[in-house]
Amino acid sequence: MIRSITKPEPINKEVAWDKTKVIMSKTDSLGVIEYANETFIEVSGYEEHELVGQPHNIVRHPDMPKVVFKILWENLKKGKNMHAVVKNLSKSGRYYWVITDFEVKYENKEIVNYYGRRRAVPQEVINSNIEPLYEKLLQIEQASGVDASEKYFYGFLEEQGKDYDDYIEEIITACAPKEEKKGFFARFFG
Repeated sequence: MIRSITKPEPINKEVAWDKTKVIMSKTDSLGVIEYANETFIEVSGYEEHELVGQPHNIVRHPDMPKVVFKILWENLKKGKNMHAVVKNLSKSGRYYWVITDFEVKYENKEIVNYYGRRRAVPQEVINSNIEPLYEKLLQIEQASGVDASEKYFYGFLEEQGKDYDDYIEEIITACAPKEEKKGFFARFFG
């Protein structure tokens, strides 16, 4: 049985954390946390026992458009590993931005776990690309619902000539130093 944890009120302050560290978690096939590494515990502000057994959306920030998670889950349930840029909410109410690399684990052709490795997102990516897009998606969601937001999002991506994963890779790579551009995600996540 999942314990109910009250989410904090968001405050417009970023969590101070060592952005060279990797936040890691493992969930079951329904997104319930089974493992959180020390960095996840430290950055989120939750104790390990408060995270394990909770749905991963315990750290979902209300500034995140639901459509991003809808697309993410649709792909993960199909077994497609993905990258996503996410604004998370710590127990203190502060936020932290991460780019997540997901991996799907199978047993007997059934998805049994999702692994997430998260790193800090370059601030220029957040300011120039992600925040304006996510704000627009959230406004559409609030005015017309998730389906309208999804249509807009797919139209935006179609105009870019990319899917969400490719769009994220392009904007992250564009901010990387020139010598890091080749194989950026491999180096970014090790």
